[in-house]
Amino acid sequence: MERKYPDGPRINVPLAIAGQMLPWLYRFDALLFADRIARKFGDFVHYKFGPLHVYQLTHPSLAREVLVEQPEKFRKPELIRRAFRPVAGEGLFTSDGALWKRQRKLMQPAFLHRHLAAYADVMVSHAQALIDSYKDGEIRDIGADMTGLTLAIVVKTLFGADLPRAAREIGRSMSTVLDATNQRLNSLVQIPSWFPTPRNLRERFALARLDAALQVLIRARRDSKESRGDLLSILLAAADEESGARMSDRQLRDEMMTLFLAGHETTADALIWTWYLLSRHPEVEAKLADELRRVLAGRLPSAADLPNLPYTEMVIRESMRLYPPAPGVAREAAEDVIIAGFEIPKGSLITINTYVLHRDERFFPEPERFDPERFAPGWEERIPRYAYLPFGGGPRVCIGNGFAMMEARLILATIARSYRFSMRRAETVQPVQMVTLRPRRPVRMQVERR
Repeated sequence: MERKYPDGPRINVPLAIAGQMLPWLYRFDALLFADRIARKFGDFVHYKFGPLHVYQLTHPSLAREVLVEQPEKFRKPELIRRAFRPVAGEGLFTSDGALWKRQRKLMQPAFLHRHLAAYADVMVSHAQALIDSYKDGEIRDIGADMTGLTLAIVVKTLFGADLPRAAREIGRSMSTVLDATNQRLNSLVQIPSWFPTPRNLRERFALARLDAALQVLIRARRDSKESRGDLLSILLAAADEESGARMSDRQLRDEMMTLFLAGHETTADALIWTWYLLSRHPEVEAKLADELRRVLAGRLPSAADLPNLPYTEMVIRESMRLYPPAPGVAREAAEDVIIAGFEIPKGSLITINTYVLHRDERFFPEPERFDPERFAPGWEERIPRYAYLPFGGGPRVCIGNGFAMMEARLILATIARSYRFSMRRAETVQPVQMVTLRPRRPVRMQVERR
């Protein structure tokens, strides 16, 4: 009996001609494609890419089936594992099965609320240091500012150390690694990381420098047996409840690199889009400034202030609705599986497209409008479960979601209490889907002291 598939575009790109399509691919708009096929074919779309069956899901009930009801039948896609393995090894992002369960259990305590609160002062002090460098009226590359800020914060919270003198070199190394990862993730034909292309050689050199720095930190901390209250100290002390086993140096390296990558890129992108949206909606910016004036009365924010800053949180959540830092959640069928009555073949790629889902008018009226009031208290009862997935969902929900939300809110509060940002021209900034959802070009804004 012939297998039935959901509706979708009848495209099938033979791998034999994939190389000829690479120039076209660089101009391909993945976000526009996902939106168009959802509008034309619905919530459950199927198409083929060479031999690969691809399924796009854009409905909360379908997301729940994959992420919550049948998570054991899916795994991290091999194409993503291949793209990230040179960087993250067998860390939490790329691992599966028993290893993933063990590592998730070992790492979960590091992200409990009592530990997160200790990082608040680090986030605020680094944000204040950034704006201390601002000059009223100057033009800043907000993307570079937010990336540098979140990088400094993740280094401090991970390792208990400020950025060393070689901060620019570390930043360049991370950019090189991300560039190579993006290339692997978005290429029709993946060139093995060991093949000596110029990009691969640059990545290999950058990874060697980062690995060397991580090894020195891990070994020094093991030898000293000193706990500094940072994430490295917590992970070094983490032990399996049954066996008492601790992480090896290699596993620690993979987890630290995973946190290093994920811990600043996503939050930086969320903040870039937030500043952009605030500059285009002065009524929202004014309401945010009023809350910060009223609650903080001129002082710096702290973790204790966050419950009293609901509008600040609403702004961040609405920004991540329109521009989710992770624009999709991908899974691979580990076996033949049934979704919404269709039999999905083993090895198929399933994508839950959060960018499209977050802009669905059935769940978010006037979806293109920036309206933080959607996330007023009680929003979780008003918005369908799994219609809003900036951090994914189910057992593999982002382990650092609490850290990221606290960081974004504290940085926004610290900077917005003193400065507003504006675009010099009323221009639209276009998003592009890479590892994260980035602006297509640098976002340059004028800073104005309040």
